[in-house]
Amino acid sequence: MITPAYCLTMARYNAWQNRAMQRAMETLSTEDLTRDRGAFFGSILGTVNHILWADQTWLSRLSDMPKPQGGIPESPNICPTLPVWSAERFRMDGRFILWAEALRALDLTGDLSWYSGVLKGDVKMPVARVVVHVFNHQTHHRGQVHAMLTAAGATPDATDLFAMPDAGPWP
Repeated sequence: MITPAYCLTMARYNAWQNRAMQRAMETLSTEDLTRDRGAFFGSILGTVNHILWADQTWLSRLSDMPKPQGGIPESPNICPTLPVWSAERFRMDGRFILWAEALRALDLTGDLSWYSGVLKGDVKMPVARVVVHVFNHQTHHRGQVHAMLTAAGATPDATDLFAMPDAGPWP
């Protein structure tokens, strides 16, 4: 289904897009970042916090990284300010890239089991499908952030994967 090269490309894409979002967010006031915009996680900052929390949660299931505190309801509030989020996001992007660089094809086989707070039960799914979900989740919510940034008057960068500089080998 997927390869380690695909995972590394997507981890790099994720980091590139997060840096672009940060630059656009830095052009806005704290009020603009925290204003409820009717999105599922409320504000721009709430949504990027949720993405960060979800990345931490998924990587804790896929590696030896500790699980973050709280659940989905608390996720929009894990970082109170843009500078705190920026530092945590930088660390998380580095962890994702290191994880992807160390992947072997065998690591993407078999099943992953965990307790899902969303489904209120145990889940078992192929690892490769979980990894695809992680990257899809990031992209889905970044699309929401992109729309909110644009509506707030910021000018987000391109989001197309083919526009990413130094993408490395294509899977």
